[in-house]
Amino acid sequence: MLKLRRNRIHNKKTKIMIGILIISHENLADSLVQCATHVLGEKLQQVKYLSVFAHDNPDDVVLKARKLVSQIDAGDGVLVLSDIYGATPSNIARQLIKLGRVECLVGVNLPMLIRALTYRNEPLVVMIEKAVNGGKDGIFHVRLEPCDAV
Repeated sequence: MLKLRRNRIHNKKTKIMIGILIISHENLADSLVQCATHVLGEKLQQVKYLSVFAHDNPDDVVLKARKLVSQIDAGDGVLVLSDIYGATPSNIARQLIKLGRVECLVGVNLPMLIRALTYRNEPLVVMIEKAVNGGKDGIFHVRLEPCDAV
């Protein structure tokens, strides 16, 4: 079975590789990429990040972000991850959305990123679902049980 995707022919033997762009305040995105590299033990392919600082012009950052999306989209799409909904990084990410091609999730954390990286060879819609669940499932209250107390 062959599928045509943006000037690229895929068959069952061709692997999908969805690009990932992280846009965040300050150096959060860089730190997330470094941590994911450490956890997975391999260099991350088709992953870029963009740090947004207080002095940055958002219009300039949008242009940089669009260039990065072009660099990491091999024809299978891009998932853009950002930190806080409504803040400048997520507003920039929102401007990149092209339904079904470039999608955006907000509230990025390390479990979300690891899950996205783990499922990036699946269709974009599956990757999004797995990343959202990974981000949510990675947050919980750790309690000391009575038997753990010293």
